[in-house]
Amino acid sequence: MAIIIAGERSGVGKTTVTLALLAAMKARSPSVKSPVQSFKVGPDYIDPMFHSYITGLPCRNLDPVLTSESYIKSCFAKHSQNAEYALIEGVMGLFDGATGKDDTASTAHIARLLNIPVILILNCASTSRSIAAIAHGYRTFDPRIHIAGVVLNRVGSNRHLELLTQALEPLNLPIVGVLRRQDNISIPDRHLGLVPTAEMSDLDGIIERLAHLGETCFDWEKLLPLMESPHPPTPSPMGRGGEEILLPSPHGRGAGGEGLRIAIAQDKAFSFYYADNLDLFREMGAELIPWSPISDRTLPENIQGLYFGGGFPEVFANELAENKTARESVHNVIKSGIPTYAECGGLMYLCDRIVDFQEQSFPMVNIFPTAAKMGKRLTLGYRQAIALQDSPLMKKGDRIWGHEFHRSSLTEICDQPLYSLQGYDSHLQYPSEGWQKYQVHAAYTHLHFGSQTHLLDSFLSRCSHSY
Repeated sequence: MAIIIAGERSGVGKTTVTLALLAAMKARSPSVKSPVQSFKVGPDYIDPMFHSYITGLPCRNLDPVLTSESYIKSCFAKHSQNAEYALIEGVMGLFDGATGKDDTASTAHIARLLNIPVILILNCASTSRSIAAIAHGYRTFDPRIHIAGVVLNRVGSNRHLELLTQALEPLNLPIVGVLRRQDNISIPDRHLGLVPTAEMSDLDGIIERLAHLGETCFDWEKLLPLMESPHPPTPSPMGRGGEEILLPSPHGRGAGGEGLRIAIAQDKAFSFYYADNLDLFREMGAELIPWSPISDRTLPENIQGLYFGGGFPEVFANELAENKTARESVHNVIKSGIPTYAECGGLMYLCDRIVDFQEQSFPMVNIFPTAAKMGKRLTLGYRQAIALQDSPLMKKGDRIWGHEFHRSSLTEICDQPLYSLQGYDSHLQYPSEGWQKYQVHAAYTHLHFGSQTHLLDSFLSRCSHSY
């Protein structure tokens, strides 16, 4: 059985606890190739980078809005079956999800769907006996969720711990970990969350401290039996319409992308990619050719498509701008008709310029006559995107699910936008967005292809017929 690390709310230490447990488990089994497989609830890109850095395995996102319940079951079964232990990091608070009326896309949703016990992290700062009321409320709010234990975080002193223990004792709720206020390990962050692993010079030192925290602050006799990885048969994942879909496999089946070479931007500026999306490209026969818009002077040779994920082009705008030959190479090959998929940071790179938080302007690829300007406002949430025109991924009228997460906006809006957008279970209106020009599909909205493999089929088909 696996466990889910959940918080009573955002900011209570889910990521710190998760990384500490992963680091300790990795250190406990140095000779085991796959001691622990990690997962992350929701659409986040950065936390999974830290998971993967520690475990040596791709962290898998579990998101029922971007994929489907069937896909989540299949993904979890497939990737946990070869590991000794499986651990899932939750999102926000235990019951926080896409809507206020039910648990859709919440940590509780995944726990219920996979029938996995929850370890609940409690922020114990500025409270003592009241912690029992909080724990009792979470435990009884939804009887379908099994809270198997709690982690007490930000405990101030031995006396404080004594009061907390006394308060929780009548609930018969095991305390599986205790973190003191001085145990907090600082991981640098910025405007979209943690600083990615590739930018951290002292990451190994932080991981060592996390491993020590994990080894010394948790009750492993209680934890390990909960984390033994399940080995159920892998069910066939179904798409939203009930059709059977292709689950990523490391072996590949040579589907419609056989022999295609797709240049994928991967460096400090472009690092937001779902592991399953990359697997699906390979599963369909395509070869992903990594290149760096920061350091590589030209594109890889003999390519049939371009793929730009999200990331932090605004942080590295000066370096991207200085690599003029790469920008010109991308500009020319796109104008010649190569199919291109770009999301969020990739869209920003294809604009005329990026204007950073300091109001400095940097030239970019100049495919779209607009600037990506950084601002204070965070655009965040699930979106149902309805195609307003054909693109390399979609046909006019198609509906797909995606996720927005950015602090930039475009100074000029396309007069023929790619999508109209609707929120999840919301009556709020969202502006249309996205660009379709030459053979480019570019938008802020991030996509997961897991239950939408027809999008990748369409893109690879376009690549195979264009070059």
